[in-house]
Amino acid sequence: MQPLPLPRRRPRGIRQIGRGLGTLDREVFEAIAESPTPLLDSVMPRLTRAADHSKLWFVIAGALAASGAQRAAARGVVSLAVTSLITNQFAKRVWRRPRPALASVPLARQSRRMPTSNSLPSGHSASAAAFAVGVGLESPPLGLGLALLAGLVGLSRVATGAHYPGDVFAGFGLGAAIAVLGARVVPPISEAGVAAADPLRVQTPPRPDGAGVVLVINPASGSGTGARVIDEVRNALPRAEIVELSGDDDLHEALVAAAARAEVLAVGGGDGTVSCAAGVAVDAGVPLAVFPGGTFNHFAKDIGCCSVADTVDAIRRGSVSCVDLVYLNGDQAVVNTASIGAYPKFVRTRERLEHKIGKPLAGVYAMYHTLRRDRPVRIRYDNKTLQTSLFFLGNSTYLPSGFAPSRRSRMDDGLIDVRILETGHRLATLRILTGLLLGRLERSPLYHELKVPEFAFEAVDGPTALACDGEIGTRLSTASFTVRYRALPVFRPLQ
Repeated sequence: MQPLPLPRRRPRGIRQIGRGLGTLDREVFEAIAESPTPLLDSVMPRLTRAADHSKLWFVIAGALAASGAQRAAARGVVSLAVTSLITNQFAKRVWRRPRPALASVPLARQSRRMPTSNSLPSGHSASAAAFAVGVGLESPPLGLGLALLAGLVGLSRVATGAHYPGDVFAGFGLGAAIAVLGARVVPPISEAGVAAADPLRVQTPPRPDGAGVVLVINPASGSGTGARVIDEVRNALPRAEIVELSGDDDLHEALVAAAARAEVLAVGGGDGTVSCAAGVAVDAGVPLAVFPGGTFNHFAKDIGCCSVADTVDAIRRGSVSCVDLVYLNGDQAVVNTASIGAYPKFVRTRERLEHKIGKPLAGVYAMYHTLRRDRPVRIRYDNKTLQTSLFFLGNSTYLPSGFAPSRRSRMDDGLIDVRILETGHRLATLRILTGLLLGRLERSPLYHELKVPEFAFEAVDGPTALACDGEIGTRLSTASFTVRYRALPVFRPLQ
């Protein structure tokens, strides 16, 4: 009969290191707890209570969002939420460590309600690190300040007797790691490093009452938003002429007639309406004013006119600068984007779901849905032929890189932003989805990104539908796009 095998034991050296670290951890805890510092007694309990349930970080996130750092606030909150879930539901159940004894902690410093969960890792510290690192990935200066605050929160957990120092460091590491992994899934937006020319300003007289402005708008546009725009413009610019369109009126003819008598051509509507007005304004040689009156208003937002009040203020002050226009086949103006294949459907699917399941998962689902169900298009450009389901072309450089462009920091760089996903290869869908999940799609050989002053392609298998500025246009066999550098003077807020 063979003897039973003895249970495997850890090497003696590892056991000794573990015991040594544990002893050091307890000694550091006792040194901090026994430190007779009035500052610790008064500040640390307040700080640790402020961080309970992440109240401190939510208040800071609200302040960041209100000050214009919405992306930094959003990334910090999402990183915090994921970290809190993983820490409390998984990590604390894996490492079972009892809380420190409170005999050496002064009563004035002890928390009113001591937690009963396992001590390792510190949830407060994990959340603090996740928020600070998440914000820092979008804005390093903000992240540095928050990292110092997160360190103080970790110290407060030791000073109040809630955790050993080792628990705090473990929480810091866990929270920071989750925030960094989140940046691999949704990469932060980084501003272009190449210095750009200063905006080209145009000398235009202030128009405090709107004299010389002719506004063309459909009151029914934007599900009734147009009627609200009309009321606000009448109150703010009483001398502006307003041309109200009905569903039977021809938009282009109305804009041409208005531009012939206007000193400023103004338009209210979505991006398709704005692109039509932009071409008319350039041909007539008058500046354009854009009032957001559509569904998304991407162009208006990118020039800083997010509301009627923004545009009114620019008109009153005579604040005008020039932006680029892209022309399709020499005659059709494009203010935002053009696309072939299923890109418009991809964007609609992603935007419909991103508020329910988050932008990363919505992007993955929209990509899978698009690649699985839609028929690809074969195009030829630059002496190469490829098959694509997603083709994006933008006026000026969009951020971030990858296949989720969302905004432009400049609209006068003289470039066309072209992005193409190649789907005609073996396992292309799996490779694209994997790259998207890992945040490495822009490094895939199936992803092509160009920054060029002109671009042309030919549809190999016959005419294909081309969408410009959200509107499905005609079917074309060939398409050429050319930048007209700073061709459009537009009213916008300027510093």
